[in-house]
Amino acid sequence: MSTDNKKLIYSCEIAVRWGDMDAYGHVNNAMYIRYLEEARVQLLAKMGAAMDGNGIDPVVINVGCTFMRPVVYPATLRIDCYVSEPGRSSFMTLYDIYNTNDSSQAVGNGYAKVVWMDHHSGKSVPLPTAIRAQIDN
Repeated sequence: MSTDNKKLIYSCEIAVRWGDMDAYGHVNNAMYIRYLEEARVQLLAKMGAAMDGNGIDPVVINVGCTFMRPVVYPATLRIDCYVSEPGRSSFMTLYDIYNTNDSSQAVGNGYAKVVWMDHHSGKSVPLPTAIRAQIDN
């Protein structure tokens, strides 16, 4: 996956909850996927994407995360959201995750491929013009 031409589109903050931690005393790795999901939903809403599942909406076809530093409660995470690799019907979302208590080094990074799909036919469709304009600018 090439990240050479990634474009920062959105940034958000998400509070770590006490229940996000595991028996090792740091945020459980599965929670990072939830944090990325929340950041992606906010990003797509900002871009004007419909997400009701009744028509032509974005779906995720893969997701991943690399964990670089542990995070413990209390903390607030800043997630910087990038887009790259726009295709006919998809683009990559890339994420850098920082603990706002020390934002000098990322605590993790992640990715997800987002594809526009017609939920009635079950097939991918071209990116909406308004979405593509935000990626290409």
